[in-house]
Amino acid sequence: MGATEEISKNAGPHGLGDPNDTSLRKVEIEVMIPKKMRDIAKVEKCTKEVEEFTKCCRDSNILMAFTCRDQNSALKSCLGKWYNNEEFKERCKKEYLAERSEYRRTGVTLKQKQKLQTSGF
Repeated sequence: MGATEEISKNAGPHGLGDPNDTSLRKVEIEVMIPKKMRDIAKVEKCTKEVEEFTKCCRDSNILMAFTCRDQNSALKSCLGKWYNNEEFKERCKKEYLAERSEYRRTGVTLKQKQKLQTSGF
């Protein structure tokens, strides 16, 4: 790795990278953004399916793998629909980049920021 690569990698006010850089690493494309998509889809897009699957699992205990197949299929189908939606994918990518940029600018993760807000600081 050359000296300029090392400098650019540790750029930014906290040495975490350039806050304005919008390039993505393979792990971000294949892991981080899809995780964000699943998390958002579960909360915003597939709430009914999540609720039905959760209720079935709670009610079924040990037999849930067998008993909740229909609810699991419905949930997977809903999540898959949103996972393949290009507009939704682009929205999640932009949100991820904004959160990463904020982290690089401040050195505070989203979880840390939320914890500070809920604790009254």
